[in-house]
Amino acid sequence: MSGSHGHRRSPAGEAGGARAAPGADGDALAGFGLLGRSPAFIAATNLMRRFAQTSAHVLVQGETGTGKELVARAIHYLGDRRYKPFVPVNCGALPDNLMENELFGHARGAFTDARESQRGLIGGAEGGTLFLDEIECLSLKGQVALLRFLQDGHYRQLGGHGDLRADVRVIAASNQDFGELVRSGRFRQDLYYRLAIMAVDLPPLRRRGNDILLLIDHFLARFAREYGHPAPRLDAASVPVALAHPWPGNVRELENVVHRQFLLAEGDVVRLDAPIESPGAAAGGEAGSGWNIDFSGMDMKLAKAEVIARFERDYLEQAIALTRGNVSLAAQHAGKERRAFGKLLKKYGIDRNRFQV
Repeated sequence: MSGSHGHRRSPAGEAGGARAAPGADGDALAGFGLLGRSPAFIAATNLMRRFAQTSAHVLVQGETGTGKELVARAIHYLGDRRYKPFVPVNCGALPDNLMENELFGHARGAFTDARESQRGLIGGAEGGTLFLDEIECLSLKGQVALLRFLQDGHYRQLGGHGDLRADVRVIAASNQDFGELVRSGRFRQDLYYRLAIMAVDLPPLRRRGNDILLLIDHFLARFAREYGHPAPRLDAASVPVALAHPWPGNVRELENVVHRQFLLAEGDVVRLDAPIESPGAAAGGEAGSGWNIDFSGMDMKLAKAEVIARFERDYLEQAIALTRGNVSLAAQHAGKERRAFGKLLKKYGIDRNRFQV
């Protein structure tokens, strides 16, 4: 996918390593930013390897920050399509009125400014993989168009007079409950069944046990290389705190916390107790009481929205503070498009200039 559609830094911060040489061992998976030894993680990566040997469409499900794009890249680069394009697109960033044009392209003269034809994302992924992140954000009209393409590989460009065919594997990802989406009419059941022929659920970090410590060591070593510092060690007292924390933002949250504490560390020891107790980590459940939210009079949907809003505001402020007001870098660390990240800052009235040095 082109940069305008959010070629994002991956949750585990290993986007640059996603084209590591394919292989079946743990070292090869580490090249994709996938590290772990827990049974839940191993089960998910075993499924991923099996899916990589086919060309069937795949649905990757998991909470925010669990590494869905990393898995999509691994499926692509471990399979026969590895030498063809991998095109990621965030469906949440596709405006409804431009969705068909972005996905399918347009013919010359299709509209006033269409002086040349445009292939579209599907045409650009010919022979390879189209990764549709946040698939639940696709409009119902877009879902119909995508379903038709998945059924027979044919599509029609905007303003075109005939069908085109593309050999493209689609990997879709979502952090939503599809049962609820289908019941509420926000997602087509037939499209869900078409995508879920091969599905893999990524475990949240809180269910991965000592993988947390493995990832902390990995991030500390990586940041040491990036900043040209000696690799620090994790304070022993932080180990039980890290293992007990619910990590609502999963691997992405862990990466950001380790990054911040790495930069703040004095000497060769990194402590994680301070950021773990921060309000921004409270969206995962029990920790939410740290905000002292009065839920009385709220139904569950409204209460959930309030907790999420508090989490997003605190997360955004921490992200923009860490990068000293650099929106592009903060968006990259958050795994969001710059435009989408900027909209969130505006939504919560966060002025980046307050954080510039």
